[in-house]
Amino acid sequence: MTDHIRPQPGIMDIALYQGGAASVAGISDAIKLSSNENPFGPSDKVKDAFQRAVHKLHRYPNTDHAALRQAIGDVHGLDPARIICGVGSDEIIHFLCQAYAGPKDEVVFTEHGFLMYRISALAAGATPVSVKERDRTTDVDAILRACTKKTKLVFIANPNNPTGTMIGLPEIEKLASGLPKGALLVIDGAYAEYVQGYDGGAGLATTRGNVFMTRTFSKIYGLGGLRIGWGYGAQAVIDVLNRIRGPFNLSTAQLETAEAAVRDQDHLNRCREENTRMRAWLAESLAEKGVPSDTSCANFILARFADEGEAAACDQYLQTQGLIVRRVAGYGLPHCLRITVGDEAACRRVSHAIGQFKGLAA
Repeated sequence: MTDHIRPQPGIMDIALYQGGAASVAGISDAIKLSSNENPFGPSDKVKDAFQRAVHKLHRYPNTDHAALRQAIGDVHGLDPARIICGVGSDEIIHFLCQAYAGPKDEVVFTEHGFLMYRISALAAGATPVSVKERDRTTDVDAILRACTKKTKLVFIANPNNPTGTMIGLPEIEKLASGLPKGALLVIDGAYAEYVQGYDGGAGLATTRGNVFMTRTFSKIYGLGGLRIGWGYGAQAVIDVLNRIRGPFNLSTAQLETAEAAVRDQDHLNRCREENTRMRAWLAESLAEKGVPSDTSCANFILARFADEGEAAACDQYLQTQGLIVRRVAGYGLPHCLRITVGDEAACRRVSHAIGQFKGLAA
């Protein structure tokens, strides 16, 4: 009966997204280090805002997100009218592909970039174009060589997931200046807050009409379970995206909790400082055990092993110790494990376990 009911071209080319595992069979107190979550969660002020929202569950949320956009604008020094809010930055990425890419168009991203770039491009009927990186770092020259008249969107995550590497402002400016006419550069700043003094691309998105920035509350703000993100760019782009955004895409609980989160910068700063401290410790500790990683600018490290077999064996051993990390073969890095920087106890535990594994494997 369904033989003649077919999806649009490109849909069936999308592999189902696999999130980071959250449990290990037979272990009730496993530590999850697979999804780059903030181990400290949201602040008490944010939890209070979420609890207060329970009294408004029978009311529709506002459709313009004005209070949250104003709060974001106040904190980051941005024009609230040029901000759009969505269900995580994933939804903003999807809006961009839906609005600006379609059949015969191309969407460019790096080979180890976030999987949603490819998924959203295919969902829009566009052709995804993967570009090689240089030592697991965005290669601007390679991206520019890959661009054609068909290129409509170029996505870079800076810092990148799952590599943790990032490029500097001069390189991003070079990329924006070299894009074909009609192409939009999207800077995914999901991990921008982990870099002291980095604006995530906001400055470029303010001054250049061909640059757009996306951000999320899922990482340093500790709100992955609520799914809230935002984007910022030229007013003309925002006006387009708002035409396809659902009027009630965010609930009152999401809006009010995110507003409290963005205004509590003291909590953010404490989380960044602790992440910086433990990230350096974990990377150095694993390096001493023969497990190198690139300098990470995010809240995880990409641990490199001799080959895919050793990475898989280490992952299996960590699971027996109640430690859940992320295999990243789907990102083209089968010999690596992405390890979230947890609290100090979690970092010491995973380092000890990897040391045991290396001793067992020796």
